[in-house]
Amino acid sequence: MRFLSIYKHAETNVPPTMEEMTRMGQLIEEMTNAGTLISTEGCLPTSKGARVRRSGGKVSVTDGPFTESKEVIAGFALLEAKSKEEAIDLTRRFLEVVGEGECELRQIATAEDFGAEFTPELRDQEERAREKMAAKR
Repeated sequence: MRFLSIYKHAETNVPPTMEEMTRMGQLIEEMTNAGTLISTEGCLPTSKGARVRRSGGKVSVTDGPFTESKEVIAGFALLEAKSKEEAIDLTRRFLEVVGEGECELRQIATAEDFGAEFTPELRDQEERAREKMAAKR
């Protein structure tokens, strides 16, 4: 099973220290070698971002920073785990290294989650799209 762990933290606009980066690098290497970490990235400050919203048929764009937010998405990890409990344990280990903040953990949907509505044609279309995305990495 795959899980998306979304890390939220109060925005500080202070880059991590060398010690923090070293500890995180060790955890990333360990989890990658174990096959439990598929991908992970941190986000730059919200001042470099934008929020794009569609409501009532109209699209609006708001440039950062997002000062009204107490916590913002600071990064994510895509995890491979045998169960939700294992994904929670992996996320706990991450929080022990990073310190403060919280992670929202969400299981990634698979074709089986959509039942008969996910027709063979739709499965083929998704597979072609995934192959194109993988080729561009």
